[in-house]
Amino acid sequence: MNEATHHGRRRILAGVAAFAAVGGAVRSWAAAAALLPTPAQTSGPFYPLTLPLDSDNDLVRVTGQAAPAGGTVAHVAGHVLDLNGRPVPGARVEIWQCDANGRYHDPRDDNPAPEDAGFQGYGQTSTAGDGGYRFRTIKPVPYPGRTAHIHFKISSPGIDGLVTQMYVAGEPRNASDGILNDIDVTARGRVIVSFLPAPEIESNALKAAFDIVLGDAG
Repeated sequence: MNEATHHGRRRILAGVAAFAAVGGAVRSWAAAAALLPTPAQTSGPFYPLTLPLDSDNDLVRVTGQAAPAGGTVAHVAGHVLDLNGRPVPGARVEIWQCDANGRYHDPRDDNPAPEDAGFQGYGQTSTAGDGGYRFRTIKPVPYPGRTAHIHFKISSPGIDGLVTQMYVAGEPRNASDGILNDIDVTARGRVIVSFLPAPEIESNALKAAFDIVLGDAG
């Protein structure tokens, strides 16, 4: 690793730590009161048949690929909590989404768009002691028939898992997306998040905070 790359990675990690600290303040407030569960959603047709060899929490860089993923880098972070606002440590958090061309890295996706080999498409991580998780990915984009979204799957021994989807605030196609609008209007806001500039983390990147509350979503 050269000196420039080393310093770049240190800057990104420092920025992510600051981002996570902000989330911690929100979590402290959450622990003071009962929370509402994150709505469950379909896993869709493209959960990987086989997990990629590179399946860490940085979807923008793929081992063996010189070029990074296309699209806008986005740092997605949050906490996995129970209905009482308590953190769920050691939970497995998985995400998968289409690349910047609107194509999933799945043989079942018949979208004729070219596949971005620099995008991982799937990633996984485990929550820390405070329930925190983070991913470096791209801002999701729409694809034929769907608004922009990221799939999430949370699982851990001894707890009820959850499959859900995270959506982009202000995305015009949200209004006509059948899966999103199948969520009761009073709960829909729990899966729609804002993507904001994050120069403190990484140049030209965005950030989004998405806390996930496990429980009976009804």
